[in-house]
Formats: sequence, C-alpha cells, structure tokens
Amino acid sequence: MAAAGRALPSAGGSKWDIRERVWEHLEASGLADFPRPVRGRIPNFKGSSHAATRLLALQEFRAARTVKINPDAPQRNARFLTLEARKTLLVPTPRLRTGLFNRIVPPPGATKEMLRRCATSQGVRDYSVPVGLDGKAQVDLVVVGSVAVSEKGWRIGKGEGYADMEYAMMVSMGAVQEDTPVVTIVHDCQVLDIAEELLGDHDLTVDFILTPTRTIQTNCKRPKPQGIMWHKVSSEMLGKIPILKTLRCREKQAGKDVTLQDEHPALADTNRAAISDKKVMAANPQPWAAPVGEPPDPGNPKFEGSDTITTVYVGNLPGSLRVSQLKSALRELQVVPVALKWQGAQHRAFLEYRDQGAAHRAVASLQGLSLGGSALRVELARRNKGRGEIHSHK
Repeated sequence: MAAAGRALPSAGGSKWDIRERVWEHLEASGLADFPRPVRGRIPNFKGSSHAATRLLALQEFRAARTVKINPDAPQRNARFLTLEARKTLLVPTPRLRTGLFNRIVPPPGATKEMLRRCATSQGVRDYSVPVGLDGKAQVDLVVVGSVAVSEKGWRIGKGEGYADMEYAMMVSMGAVQEDTPVVTIVHDCQVLDIAEELLGDHDLTVDFILTPTRTIQTNCKRPKPQGIMWHKVSSEMLGKIPILKTLRCREKQAGKDVTLQDEHPALADTNRAAISDKKVMAANPQPWAAPVGEPPDPGNPKFEGSDTITTVYVGNLPGSLRVSQLKSALRELQVVPVALKWQGAQHRAFLEYRDQGAAHRAVASLQGLSLGGSALRVELARRNKGRGEIHSHK
C-alpha cells in the first residue's frame, strides 16, 4: 500500500469494497467535507482546494489552453484556477443528459470573486453555454474525480461510469488524443494499491495525482480507452444520453461496428461467467437490464402478475443508505434486476428477475455484502399470490 494510505485497511477486495472503505474512512476520520455524507459521491475532503493548487506547478496545465474538469466539489478550486488563468473551461453536463460539455463563460471583466462563483455548481449552470459536436473542441488537459486511485494510475470512480464514458466520447469526437494528460485530485488516504485485475478495458487511467501533500506522476503505460465500446452500451443508455445517438450515427457512417450490448445476445451469454466486479459500462449478464441509470419502473404493468418473475428479498439495509447506492452495487456485481422495489423505511428492498438463474446469482453475489456498514440479508422471496404480497421466507 502507498505510504500515504496507511490509515486505511488493505485495499483488497472488489471495487465496491474499496469505495466503501474510503468513504467510511473519510467520514470517521473527520476528513470528509461538504456535501455530506460522502458515501455514493466523488468525495470532497478537507484540503481539496490546496491539492488543486498543485495544478499551477504542472507544465501540462500551464501549456493547456482548454481544460475539461468534472463538476464535483473536490475540483471546485481547479475550475477556479483554470478560469483565473484565462483558459477555456469545459465541464461535462450532469449525467450527459443534454450534451457532452458546457463551456463556462464568465461575465466581461469578472472579478476574482465572480470567477469563484462561476466555478461552483450553481455558477456552472448560470454561466455556461453548450458545446456541440461540431464545436471542434480540442481538450489539452482532463481533470477527473476519483474515489480511490493507485500510484500506478489505476482509478476507481463512484461506480456510475460517467467519467469513463465522457473520455470515450471525447476520443470519438476527436477532442482528446492518446497523449492528452489526465489528472485527478484526491486526499492522500485515497491513494491505495489497487489490483490491476479489477480494471476493465473501458476504465480510464490517470497520469497525475494531486493530493494536499504531494504530486504523483504515475507514468502509467496502460492504454486509455480508444473510443466508445458500443458492445457495452445498452439501448436504454443510448436513450438517456442523446449525444450518444449522434456519435453512433457518425461512427456507423464511417463503417465502424456500432452493434449495441442488447443486440449481442451471444456476447451477453458469455458474460454470465465474467468476474463479478465490473463497472457500470461492463456488459450485463441480463441483456434486458440497463447497466446505467434507473432500473425499469417497478410499477410497469408488463411485470405485474408475471409468472416468470422471481423476486429476491434484500434486508438489513441501513437507514442512511440511498437507493442509488444499492443500484450501483447491483450494477457492479452484474445482477441488475428488471425492477427494484425500494422500501427504505422498512430497511428492505425487493429485486425482480426474469429467470430463477439470475435471481440465484443475485442471492449468491449479494449475501453478506456490506453496504453502509451493514451486512445485507438476502434470500429468495415468496409471493402470496392471493394477496399479491411479497415476503421473505423467514
């Protein structure tokens, strides 16, 4: 383990295990900063502003004209420093719903205080203009958030896959090159040893790590994503990210294979045996289930009363757990249900699967998993067909 990460336990286990340990340590040690709790987020930490000032000493930052920085709280000062240096600042749109980038445009003659405001999440909304695919954006430096990172450059995000997708889309539109440097800003305790086998071919690596105490050049030789891996994109993801449709059309016209994940039934079958800790963009063993975003509406009538549905009971959910965290864990473990019925007030949830094999895999994968500090209780649920109710067996 890296010297700066000694306050944390071993970084072994799955990506989700590592995330949980980092989030828990930041909160327990008093290092976590607003917004709280940091669990489920790219965590903000005390000292993030100071860590960002290390950008100023990087030749790669000084030479950059256009810098893309994620919109999370730990990178707020990095956004300010970029604006103060009169560089072009691009910030991804939230969940890529309305495009890829927004360019931050401060008012004419903006004071330092106004630039600080432009660097906040509200300022990003108030002082930005969208950059279309035809904007010919050329990004010279990429700054991303991380939950954990290794000195070798291996990166773990919060589990939703947006940073990886943003980078892949930038490659597709020609905005970044193979040698475009990638920087992350984290606390020292987030620098851990990470097993390379946890990385997928879609995972973004980093070239520089900035912490409150040091600047780490990773000299990472692992290739970065070479573009969008269409066979790992679902139809649902395509529907939720409009710019993906445009990029897919362009690449199809260029003669590239743009077959989607759920158009690859054979590929989906082979992925049933894949290791259980793939990120959001990994091919899903249930091709009808979306690897990104919301599970299908539990109230959708096509699932009601279906004899093919097998339900899994998940209990002992801590009161602080959010449904988004459970969804992230399901995606990571490749056991995304066709429907999720959340009953957080009762500390439980019900997962619906279209076949018993998928339900049994979910039970095996989730049993004993620690979420929010509590070990889950998981079992197949029994349905009271006469009353339409679902219960655990016990």
